Formats: sequence, C-alpha cells, structure tokens
Amino acid sequence: MKLYMIRHGETDWNVMRRFQGRTDIPLNEEGRRLARITSEALKDVPFTKIYTSPLKRAYETAMLIKGDRQIPVIEEPRIIEIGFGEYEGVCAGKEHYNIPDPKFLDFFDNPKSYQPPKGAESIEELKLRTADFLQEIVHNKSMEDDTILVSTHGAALRGLLSYLKQINTEDFWKGGVHKNCAVTVVEAIEGKAVILEEGKTYYKN
Repeated sequence: MKLYMIRHGETDWNVMRRFQGRTDIPLNEEGRRLARITSEALKDVPFTKIYTSPLKRAYETAMLIKGDRQIPVIEEPRIIEIGFGEYEGVCAGKEHYNIPDPKFLDFFDNPKSYQPPKGAESIEELKLRTADFLQEIVHNKSMEDDTILVSTHGAALRGLLSYLKQINTEDFWKGGVHKNCAVTVVEAIEGKAVILEEGKTYYKN
C-alpha cells in the first residue's frame, strides 16, 4: 500500500494567518492553481481511492487531483482539521492580530502546555483520531495493494506524522507546518508504515 498525504491548497485565511480549524473556508484561486500543478505532477500515480476531510478546502484539493479517475472518494471525519472552538478565525498576522489570550499561541510554541479554548479540541484528541484512521488503513489486508490519496490539513497532517514517527506532544511541530499542497508518501507493508518522502511541493515558491 502507498499513501499520498497532502495538505490542502491555499485559502484566503492562510494568507491572512487566521486560525481556520473547522470553519469551512474554500480554496482561493492560488490554492486551485497549486492543486492543479500538483495534480499534473501526480497524473501517473495509479490512485485506487481517496480519503478526504469533509471541509471544502481539502475536498476541492482532492477532486482537482482526482481529475477524471473513476475512483471512490470517501469523506473521513477523522482527518478533519483540529477545532479551535470560540477562537476560530482569530488572526496571528501582524496587520490584523486579534488573539485575546497570548497563551493560545502555546498551540505552536509549547504544544504540551496548550490549553484549548472553549469548544476546541486538544492536540492529544487530534493525535488519537488521526492515529485511529491511519491504523485502520494500514492494517486493512484488503487494501494492501491500494494507492490512496489522503487530503487533509496542516495540524491533522502533523497528527498523522506524529503517529508514524512516534513523536511526543512537545515535539508535535518538529519539522514545521507543511506548505499548501505539499505531499508526503508513505509505504505500508504488513501493517508497518514507512515515510518515503515528506513535504514535497511541485510548484516554485
């Protein structure tokens, strides 16, 4: 089995450095352009199915890469982005910075100490659900010969990688947030998953 795990294309909130979480923000035109370039680069990959977060930005990225392939597209809630609760949409960008509590930035700066705001999800909860998804996939014997696209989000992808690398929460962001439309390739044989390539982009910055 091979998994091609991709972070969605760019959105307007990415540009503004707003925390998107579960807010259903679509791709912008640049995000669609990046997804099309990535689709062209992956056109010869024999995908057999796609798992995508239900959010528009991940789903549209998946569909642009799918192209005219006649394969199943499965919306998978376990790879949706981490929820920020009442802090959805707050901005860390210099021009529009409006984060009420500076400790919220522990999310990036000190993840082990991060205390999710009201209605939000913890990093531990994110890690558990993304690991559950990955374990189910790689141990499914009926899918051993599949080549699968997994379209997800920045933090959710770090959750998947933290499972694969057995990273502790304090090192959750080690390696950084993958760029939009960056692709990580994983090979799973008899339930053992190995990263072959990580965070590759097919466009020029």
